[in-house]
Amino acid sequence: MSGFFRPEAMATLRRWREALIGLAVLIAGGLIALAALTVILLGIGIAFAAIGLFLLWGGLQRGRFRQAATGPGIVTLDEGRVTYMGPLDGGVIDIEDMTVLMLDGRSHPPVWVLRQNHAAPVHIPVTATGSDRLFDAFLRLPGIQTGQMVWKLNRPERNLVLIWEREDGLGWPQALN
Repeated sequence: MSGFFRPEAMATLRRWREALIGLAVLIAGGLIALAALTVILLGIGIAFAAIGLFLLWGGLQRGRFRQAATGPGIVTLDEGRVTYMGPLDGGVIDIEDMTVLMLDGRSHPPVWVLRQNHAAPVHIPVTATGSDRLFDAFLRLPGIQTGQMVWKLNRPERNLVLIWEREDGLGWPQALN
């Protein structure tokens, strides 16, 4: 079936797959609610529509976070540990130990900068293979604003942008340059 669609169309469908599933569940729930003959079916339809709305919202954020996986390196996520293996460098960082998350728009493509105390920062290109898994990892950071993170990712500035910092303030870099 993938031979039926152009590769660009398949890439677009894969990027927005969660949002499309949420839209389908929302529409199905709405149709069930509209065609309901009993209060129970109305409740089921409304519940499905609410679930679809949440799936649609989360899918839109994930779709906006995903970038084309054409960059260098591979990202893996295993039980809260992010591993990046690149052609020139790499690194491992535990999400619970992270102190700062930044987006460096000075490089092409932009890179995520993950820092923790007493360790070298890990630089991960936003277009690395598997970098879409970072969305799930970043959700574990307490108090992160995913909407702002996605907005800054899609409108990159030509400087180092702070996305998240641990509340205690430990680990802030000595210099931003």
